[in-house]
Amino acid sequence: MLRFVLKRTGDGLLTLAALVTLTFFALRLAPGGPFSRNRKISPEVQANIEAAFHLDEPVIQQFGRYLWGLAHLDLGPSTRFRDYSVSDLIASGLPYSLTIGFWAVVVATFVGIGFGLIGALRRNSATDYAVGVIAVTGIAVPIFVIGPLAQVVFALNLNWVPVAGTDGGWRSLVLPILVLSLPNIAYISRLTRSAMIETMRENYVRTARAKGIGPTRTIVHHALTGAMLPVIAYLGPATAAIITGSILIETIFAVPGIGRFFVDAALNRDYPLVMGITLLYGGLLIAFNIATDLLRGWMDPRVRHG
Repeated sequence: MLRFVLKRTGDGLLTLAALVTLTFFALRLAPGGPFSRNRKISPEVQANIEAAFHLDEPVIQQFGRYLWGLAHLDLGPSTRFRDYSVSDLIASGLPYSLTIGFWAVVVATFVGIGFGLIGALRRNSATDYAVGVIAVTGIAVPIFVIGPLAQVVFALNLNWVPVAGTDGGWRSLVLPILVLSLPNIAYISRLTRSAMIETMRENYVRTARAKGIGPTRTIVHHALTGAMLPVIAYLGPATAAIITGSILIETIFAVPGIGRFFVDAALNRDYPLVMGITLLYGGLLIAFNIATDLLRGWMDPRVRHG
């Protein structure tokens, strides 16, 4: 198991290093720069500004300077938001994205697994079809349609929750969490249902049922473990994507998360901020993938010995 842990951790670090390198040089290869859109300043002033941010140096030297800053946990200053560092901007928006993302993952996991188990254990029944309709709706209808509809129904008509913003406390987070979790509820329920049906046909499950240990114990202690492996594999990248927040969700519900910074930084060529948020996204994605691989390896020895 230790060898498996070290291998997956090493692969993750190499992937993160490749992500940093490719993102850094891809940004520099694109035409324009952080200050190329500002037509009101003279070329001399622009040259001085670029020198202040070390953009006049060779690209290799800039890359070395950036790696040196990373080694000291310094992501650099933002070229778009003056007097703010990249770390400050991420720290201001990340708590909102983490809060909404965490609870969206919790809701999606428990509700999705519950729907999937109901559909598998009552296959081809009215309940199974109803759960299937919910799943198809969550997958087919995009968030930018579900979000405004939820605002109209639950905020404007029923007045149960605020329309947008974060001034309403926990009530203002209900709609963003539910809307963000809905597509993942659909995917997890479909994965759980199909995996559970397949697992119930395995020989070891049939043997457990033949021994007469009871349907509940057979499902919980035998079938459920095997059925959760594909769900856990899906939750790794899905959790990273959900927790870092959805740009659409943050825009629709006026949540001050890091998604708005990422869009603004990409449009204005804010190199340090794009690099910082990309590094955060990539780091979380790799970390959750490693965590799910380790969990699957612990649950199924074939994964870690494969």
